[in-house]
Amino acid sequence: MWLRKSNSGGSSQDDPIQQEPVPQQAAPIRSSASALLSAAQIWSTEDTTTAAPQVTEPAVTVSAPPVVKPSQPDTTVVAEMILATGAKPATAAEPRPAAIETPAVTEVKPAAAPEKSLAETIATPQLPPAPRVWPPRKLSLALQGGGTLSAFAWGVLERLLEEPACDFDTISGASAGAINAALLASGLAEGGREGARQLLAQFWNRMTSEASFRSVMLLGGFSPASASVSFGPHLRAGRFNPLDLDPLRDLLAGSINFDALQSAAAPRLLIAATRVRDGGQQMFRNADITPDVLLASSCPPQVHCAVDIDGDAYWDGGYGANPPVVSVAHESSAADLLVVQVTPARDNYIPVTSAAIDRRLDQITANAVLNAELAALEWARNDGLHPPRVHRLAAEDEIEGLAQRSTADLGRSFIAMLHQRGRDACDRWLHQAPNGTTLVTQEKRPAFPSTDALTEVLA
Repeated sequence: MWLRKSNSGGSSQDDPIQQEPVPQQAAPIRSSASALLSAAQIWSTEDTTTAAPQVTEPAVTVSAPPVVKPSQPDTTVVAEMILATGAKPATAAEPRPAAIETPAVTEVKPAAAPEKSLAETIATPQLPPAPRVWPPRKLSLALQGGGTLSAFAWGVLERLLEEPACDFDTISGASAGAINAALLASGLAEGGREGARQLLAQFWNRMTSEASFRSVMLLGGFSPASASVSFGPHLRAGRFNPLDLDPLRDLLAGSINFDALQSAAAPRLLIAATRVRDGGQQMFRNADITPDVLLASSCPPQVHCAVDIDGDAYWDGGYGANPPVVSVAHESSAADLLVVQVTPARDNYIPVTSAAIDRRLDQITANAVLNAELAALEWARNDGLHPPRVHRLAAEDEIEGLAQRSTADLGRSFIAMLHQRGRDACDRWLHQAPNGTTLVTQEKRPAFPSTDALTEVLA
């Protein structure tokens, strides 16, 4: 078998068939003629004159009359595809054509609009992509836990609630981030945006008003060192539960309507907890979320015993996902995902005391999990997948020296400062266009009345 190249013109004594020149194949472009050329392969046997069967492409039909010599008994007849009209032999009468095996031709279809012909697709002008609307009309959230530092996320959420054109799709959270997520979803389901704002304010007002060990314990604000220093090695070893969980459970049950989390008005929730037996990450969704689930997600193992749910023991969700990012990106239908990071990642101070070392280790561990999940999303994007666009608001970018502050600090001025800085950071983000995008700004709506959230008395 060999490849026959057509001469540039004229006839040959060795080949009685008069052939017209075959145009040289051009570089492939999006046209029906070039699609045929790119698919054509001209093959023949030594003693067999090839034929050009009919080949049908979308909107273009090219045919040529076949001319076939009698096939040899031991020779396989291979079809030849050409784009020129061949002439009949001038010698003997045309014998009965031998069977022609037509080679498979891959059909070329327009990728964007399969229902249109190729010619119609080529003729259709390519319009530029529609400009993005900013702020986004639908947003998913990932709320990091960090003890009382999560008051920064409270400020972010309150500012987001003042954008009525921006709906919430999926919200994930761990530890205190899980409590913020449940408060937001419960408030939205029962009282809309104003109901969510009031519920968040009521909860954080109560935390600062009580400023008790129980409040800090609920928010998961104890590091191993602080638990050991304050309460001794026996408590750090988790040998007994210093406080009954029932008051904490009652506090959550009195703040959050868990039945409302299952209504259609509530956004989708993903609450993370860490299984003690294998260290695996457990995601609880709306229908499964109870006070015990939130206790498990914010359970510091150095302070009280693990929380049992359906026969499994659970610790703080921040050990496995702080906050869950890949899971919320997988389940979200929103194009934008906002990560609220409250645990500092940077610290120029080299810790020397046991408490400072453990605090810094807690910060590194929490953000290592977050950075790993963000890297996984970036890898997926580089691999051709399309996860949501990730935006990040970090409390340490707004508050200098945050890494030196305790996650158990429930001082009213400290909480008020975190709340306000969260509002300010979110406000700038809502007004700042993401890089490299064309935006259409939504119509601004009036904000909620300005109040001092820490002194406001709500009915």
